[in-house]
Amino acid sequence: MKKLLSLIAIAAFGLTTAFAQTPATAPAKKVVKKEVKTATAPAKAGVKMEAKKVETKTTTTAAKVKADGTPDMRFKENKTKAVTKVVGPTKKDGTADMRYKANKTTTKVVKKN
Repeated sequence: MKKLLSLIAIAAFGLTTAFAQTPATAPAKKVVKKEVKTATAPAKAGVKMEAKKVETKTTTTAAKVKADGTPDMRFKENKTKAVTKVVGPTKKDGTADMRYKANKTTTKVVKKN
């Protein structure tokens, strides 16, 4: 009896997973039309009203930016490299070797008694 119930449970599980894996069909695309309406206030007697247009200007910059406005660091022109001249000995990667006195910045600490 237990074997029969387990066989039925496995078959039911197999059928439900087989039907659950069917791909969803894409809904038909709808075309949305936008209407542009201009709202004008009622004109006062003797006052001439003019409609104002809002113009948007796009400026092309050399620096490429992401959608949030921050510079996109994948491009060469957005990367800035700080050039520092090392006075003393350097490590293999070119950075200053801080074991040497010539590369250390000296600041005197005055102790008060």
